[in-house]
Amino acid sequence: SIAGLCTVVGLFMSSGLEDVSAAVMSAGWGAALVVVARLAAVAWAGLGWHVVFPAGAARLVDCVSLRFVREGINTLLPVATVGGDFVGARLMSKRGVPGAMAGASMFVDLMTQALTQLLFTVLGLGLLVLIAGDGPIARTVAGGLVVAVPALGAFYLIQRRAGHRIIQGLMSRFASGREWRAFGAIDQLYDSLRRMYGNHGRFAAALAIHLVGWIIGTLEVYVCLHFMGYPVDFAQALVIESLAQAVRGAAFAVPGALGAQEGGLIALCGLFNIPAEAALALSLVKRFADLGVGVPCLVLWLGGVAGVGGECGA
Repeated sequence: SIAGLCTVVGLFMSSGLEDVSAAVMSAGWGAALVVVARLAAVAWAGLGWHVVFPAGAARLVDCVSLRFVREGINTLLPVATVGGDFVGARLMSKRGVPGAMAGASMFVDLMTQALTQLLFTVLGLGLLVLIAGDGPIARTVAGGLVVAVPALGAFYLIQRRAGHRIIQGLMSRFASGREWRAFGAIDQLYDSLRRMYGNHGRFAAALAIHLVGWIIGTLEVYVCLHFMGYPVDFAQALVIESLAQAVRGAAFAVPGALGAQEGGLIALCGLFNIPAEAALALSLVKRFADLGVGVPCLVLWLGGVAGVGGECGA
């Protein structure tokens, strides 16, 4: 959005472009390692998606490759962070998975990601209170959690029978009539949801995998700050990463969380005496990872739509 872009420009100008550039350059090979960590985290999330399917229903390679498509669309396109998930389910149905099952898997995967992000945020908040005490940031995050819990509960409830009309409206909004048929009839969708939630072992495995995935993402902060000369310990890096991800989640309607990510990282890094220019450099390196991971898959996806095909496309 224009407001987010203006916020980003203002933050960079106030911190000094030369200082931010110097901090980015000091990251050196750390920036490449951040991209590697992002690749690992997205591939790991593909494994989390795979385990929600009944045994043998979907191939791991499809779940991983299409997870990269979802990531690229949600991160780089103005789709409120969920449009890529609908595209991923659509593409999964073209890989031989029944449409209703593909659609249901997408909702269950989103649920496991949201629930584990909530747990990750709680973990980060607890560490923040232990390290820095109960300050304004901790209270703000706690207030956000109070709002997030019922919202998460509502998302789960619409996936039960009472949410038929809501789900149908969402699917109609994000997909054309032809694409909607790829997900199967609404009753079949809910039957698939019931089966996936009813398989407690696979659902628990998906939760465990996604929670580990959020922790893998902490390596981005840990490695980047170390290379820039700010040797935070892993607990401090986890506080920064978990609460920064919570800020990005709260700003889901803003493409790329422009401005929100930068402002959040400045506030969080400031808790550990990391200057604003280093926090902005960290944000830039994270955005380089967004591009490094997302752009190739978007190109291949668009090439697939055009009939060229590709590993990440249709």
